[in-house]
Amino acid sequence: MSLEKHDLVRELPESREAIHMLKTGSSHFAKLFDDYHELDHEIHRIESGAESTSDEYLEDRKKQRLHLKDQLYSMIREYEASLAS
Repeated sequence: MSLEKHDLVRELPESREAIHMLKTGSSHFAKLFDDYHELDHEIHRIESGAESTSDEYLEDRKKQRLHLKDQLYSMIREYEASLAS
């Protein structure tokens, strides 16, 4: 199994500038961004065997990461759309 971190900037390189602007201009975005990356690191540690836990716990964490990613993605797209108009 390929262990891959789901770094937001790596997954959305075309939105690098928007991510930076939102992180510095929105405390809500910055908090969600930090939460997302903490979860991603935790999941990566579990999947790499550095930490052990139940499958249910891991799946729950992955669902939480996906939920945060959806929120962040929505905020990024909204910000980018506001620049285009």
